[in-house]
Amino acid sequence: MPAKRLKKQIIKKRLFTKNRLVILNEDTFEEIFSLRLNLMNVFVGLTTVSIVMIALTTYIIAFTPLREYIPGYASTQLKREATENAVKSDSLINVIAENDQYLSSLKKVLTGDLEHTKLSRDSIVATGQKELTPQEMKPSAADTRLRQEVELEDKYNLFEQATPKVTQVLFAPVKGLITEPYNASKKHFAITVALANNTPVKAIAAGTVLLADWTPTNGNVIMVRHNDGIISVYKQAGSLTKEQGDVVRSGEVIALAGASVQKQSAQLHFELWKDGYPINPTQFIDFE
Repeated sequence: MPAKRLKKQIIKKRLFTKNRLVILNEDTFEEIFSLRLNLMNVFVGLTTVSIVMIALTTYIIAFTPLREYIPGYASTQLKREATENAVKSDSLINVIAENDQYLSSLKKVLTGDLEHTKLSRDSIVATGQKELTPQEMKPSAADTRLRQEVELEDKYNLFEQATPKVTQVLFAPVKGLITEPYNASKKHFAITVALANNTPVKAIAAGTVLLADWTPTNGNVIMVRHNDGIISVYKQAGSLTKEQGDVVRSGEVIALAGASVQKQSAQLHFELWKDGYPINPTQFIDFE
């Protein structure tokens, strides 16, 4: 026990023994600065400084923008911007895919590289669908009641005015003799109409000009997009009066017929498309 107590007293004495730190001028030995301290003061001071440095470093990392310079650490704003950029990139990919599909459809319309689809004379919509059975074609109970109500209303409505059921009327672009008819089996999706020079070529319906340019194989070509997915194409024109992006009305002159170098007389190659499929124009338009 006395030995342990003596040892503790020695350690306590060393910790609390006053020492003096003096800074002297080397030439004059003049005392510039002096500080009295002991080992306990030094230990407490170093511990305090360490705690302050640790707290300051933690604050800088947690609450200041300097944390972004630490490898592997990303800020909330950076994560938010990355998420927004990912959403924008996905939207741009969808837009590019839609544009590619649209351009591919236009290419098929210009080149005629499509399969023939059987069409009904009574409708422009393709009829190559599965046929319904007689049982499936029978009206339901709700349909029967609706028909009876409509019949009763029509029976006593003396002032009802007839309204057309056709949503769009197609006008003839030109009047002339058809020299080469539509033949889908030979992939000839146009009809060729013989014309006189400078014959006006008119739009079959209101729409927007998709293409108006000269091509090596078809000469002057103008393509107009109409409602209900209908596209009309006019090839081998002598000159064009409309440009790409112009809005045209039904019956408005969009081109003039003219003779090419290889042919003796002017002619027009006219094509009609519905939802990407070719249609025989003579089923809906009277050219003669």
